[in-house]
Amino acid sequence: MTRHDLIVIGAGPGGYVAAIRAAQLGLNVACVEKESALGGTCLRIGCIPSKALLESSERYHQARTAMAEHGIRLKDVGLDLPALHRRKDTIVRTMTDGIGLLFKKRKITRYLGHARLAGPGKVVVDSDNKPVELEARHVLIATGSTSAGLPGIEFDGDRIGTSTEGLAYPDVPEHLVVIGAGYIGLELGTVWLRLGARVTVLEYLDRILPGTDSQLARQALRIFKNQGLEFRLSSRVTAARIDGDNCVVEAEGAEPLRCDRVLVAVGRTPYTENLGLESVGIEVDGKGRISVRDDFATSGDRVYAIGDVIRGPMLAHKAEEEGVACVERIVTGRGHVNYDAIPGVCYTEPEIASVGKTEDELKEAGARYRKGIFQYRANARAHALGQTDGSVKILADEQTDRVLGVHILGARAGDLIAEAVAAVELGATSQDIARCSHAHPTLAEIVKEAALAVDGRPIHA
Repeated sequence: MTRHDLIVIGAGPGGYVAAIRAAQLGLNVACVEKESALGGTCLRIGCIPSKALLESSERYHQARTAMAEHGIRLKDVGLDLPALHRRKDTIVRTMTDGIGLLFKKRKITRYLGHARLAGPGKVVVDSDNKPVELEARHVLIATGSTSAGLPGIEFDGDRIGTSTEGLAYPDVPEHLVVIGAGYIGLELGTVWLRLGARVTVLEYLDRILPGTDSQLARQALRIFKNQGLEFRLSSRVTAARIDGDNCVVEAEGAEPLRCDRVLVAVGRTPYTENLGLESVGIEVDGKGRISVRDDFATSGDRVYAIGDVIRGPMLAHKAEEEGVACVERIVTGRGHVNYDAIPGVCYTEPEIASVGKTEDELKEAGARYRKGIFQYRANARAHALGQTDGSVKILADEQTDRVLGVHILGARAGDLIAEAVAAVELGATSQDIARCSHAHPTLAEIVKEAALAVDGRPIHA
């Protein structure tokens, strides 16, 4: 039986980052992954391929619709969808191979197969060959999540499917129905809209982007409608099935929708099945999540869990931070994640990025706060880019001026949010942001102006 200091189950963002950090700290580390490619859902069939498609589809859309105003004349712009997919697949392969090189550099042992706990300190890896038995002083569960389904929807893995299928349609659907108006649904809906599909988004709630600042969500809805996305809010889907050459989607109180393909994007569920949790006395809650203490320890002896299998938002970077904090706690006794400083980004056009408390949450808590808002349209760089939709909102404590939340709708919001994350993490005030010099002309100046607006003194408004 092979022995390691730490066995990490799962090689997604949380798992592989935890393995690398543990190896840096001197542990003998093994990582078990059932897929041949490392990187987990995020890298193989999630974050990375979707961003590749978003970038390619945006360039195609710009070439067709927006180059003339720049004085660039293009003729016969066409779509080579197989080439677009090849580019996406090449990026994914490059990144997954890169993780393999990092494992090799850090002398991390990789096991291919399905891992299950077999009692305290014991892990069995079921592979194509005979099972491999391992021992470890510590075990870290980082198995991620899978796409959630809905009652009444008949998945066929092709025309009615999840984001996995939505990343690889062999042709552009004439009409795509997306069920769910969260990050995944809006991102992939945007991809296929740009490539030529009619896209209808159905959402159970009366708003898009659940959990985001409602003011920004309303502004984003107007922009997306102007781009051509169709929305049916407050729509409870009861069935989706294949009917001859079409798919049929049924919702309460509405005529059935006929379309070419259906993409179900209603969230994700933790992957905690068949892990042998019962062998070490670990139970899951009603949502399939593993309960952990602040040090990520489970009820099993020296068994830890991070990422999508525990509480909190299902975000790759949240899992990464937890992986680092967990192994640092194991080795040094110190490690911490500030969950108020975990950003969220939706990579539509324009992008939507947030960190900290929303205005809705502050109102519900009865908090006293001030806010500053500054529009993209007042920024010179935004005009140069031709991307003037959107705004930055900064929320600060009324007494201390400490930044409580920042919400950005606009071009490159996913990059701009980094400054706001640092502000929240370091306990900065809106004045701290306002007094920092921001290069001109940049989009970052919008963040500075929003900070000035908290005090009622923006320069360019």
